[in-house]
Amino acid sequence: MTSNTIELIATAPMGLEAVVAREVRDLGYDQVTVENGRVTFVGDALAIARANLWLRTADRVLVKMGQFPARTFDELFEGVKALPWPEWIPEDGEFPVEGRSHKSQLSSVPACQGIVKKAVVESMKQRYGTEWFRETGGRFVIEVALLNDIATITLDTTGPGLHKRGYRKLVTEAPLKETMAAAMILLSRWQPERPLYDPFCGSGTIPVEAAMIGWNLAPGLRRSFNAEAWPLVPSALWQEAREEAYDLVRDDVPLQIAGSDIDRSAIEVAQASAKAAGLAKELNLQTLPVAKARPLGDYGCIITNPPYGERLGDRSEAERAVRDFGHLYAQLPTWSAFVLTPAKQFEHYANRPADKKRKLFNGRIECQLYQYFAPGGLYAWRKDQEANPSPEQ
Repeated sequence: MTSNTIELIATAPMGLEAVVAREVRDLGYDQVTVENGRVTFVGDALAIARANLWLRTADRVLVKMGQFPARTFDELFEGVKALPWPEWIPEDGEFPVEGRSHKSQLSSVPACQGIVKKAVVESMKQRYGTEWFRETGGRFVIEVALLNDIATITLDTTGPGLHKRGYRKLVTEAPLKETMAAAMILLSRWQPERPLYDPFCGSGTIPVEAAMIGWNLAPGLRRSFNAEAWPLVPSALWQEAREEAYDLVRDDVPLQIAGSDIDRSAIEVAQASAKAAGLAKELNLQTLPVAKARPLGDYGCIITNPPYGERLGDRSEAERAVRDFGHLYAQLPTWSAFVLTPAKQFEHYANRPADKKRKLFNGRIECQLYQYFAPGGLYAWRKDQEANPSPEQ
C-alpha cells in the first residue's frame, strides 16, 4: 500500500454489504471485496474524500493499514510497528487507539490497545527523532480488530459515523438511522419520477433521504471528516471532490415526496430537518393518522418504518396502525411498498404476505424489510410513461 494506491474499507451494517458494494462500484471503484460487515476496495487519496462525501449506506470509511496473524503480544507489537505510520501521521497528530477482539487468544482489548499505541510510538520515534508526541494536531483514530487470531489495523478517515449528515438537529424517539433510510430507498429501486410516501415518517428521515437521492445530493456535503486534517489528503482534494458533488446536483428534477405521522411534534422535527437540508419546499409533510392518508399518483412507492410500541405508546396501538396501513395499501393497486419492522406478526396485521423479505439490523434490532411489488412494477410504470408522456418530456 502506498499513498497512491490505498486499500479502503467501507464498514456496513449487517445485511447491507451488497448495497454498500453497489455504491462503491457506482463511484467508479471496481476492485471490490465483500465480507461480513465490510466492503474493501482500492482507491487513492481522492477516493477517501469521494467515499466519505457520497456513501449513503456505509457506517464509515477506514484505511486498511495492515493485516497479520497475532497470537501473542510480541506478534501484535512487531506487526503494528512495521506499518508505515509516519507516512500518514504527522509529528503533532493525535492517534488514540480503539480495539475489539473476537475468538482470539489476545482477548484483553485494553492490553491490545496499549501494545498498539506503544508500537506506533516506536515507529514514529524512528522517523521524527523525538521521545514525546504532543498529539495536538489532526485526529488519526487507530483500530485494532482481532478475529480468529488475525489482527486488522485501520485508520478511521470519517470521525462521527456517516449517518450524521448534519441536517437532523432534533430527533424523535427510536429514530431511524439516515444510512438505513437510504438503504431502504435504494433497495426499493425507486426513481425520482415516481411518487414516494411514508405514512409513519416520524422525524422525516425517509422523505429527506429520498429527496437527497432524487436530486443526487451527496449526503456528506454538509459535514466535516477526520481526514480533512490529514497531510496525505490535502484540502485541494477535498475541494475537488466537493466541486464534483456540486456539479452533479440535479435540483431541477420535480419531486413527489410526502410523509405523514400521527404525532404533531414528530412532524415539527421532520419539517426542521427538511429545512436544514434545504428541502423544505420539496416535501409535503403533515400531521395525519395512517387511516386518513391518501397518497397521490400512480406507480408510487410506500417506504416506511412503522412504530412498534416506542412512539405510539403500546403494542395494541402499533398493531392498529399496521392494520390501518394494510387498509391503505389495499387501495393502491399500482404502488409498491417496503416496510422495515421487527414485528414478527406484521404480515398478519397488514393482512397480506410479503412478496419478498430481507433481514436487516436497525442498530442492534433485528428487523425484516417486507417488500410488496405492484403488478408490473417498474415495467408497468415505464410503459405508462411511454404511452402518456408529460409535457416536459
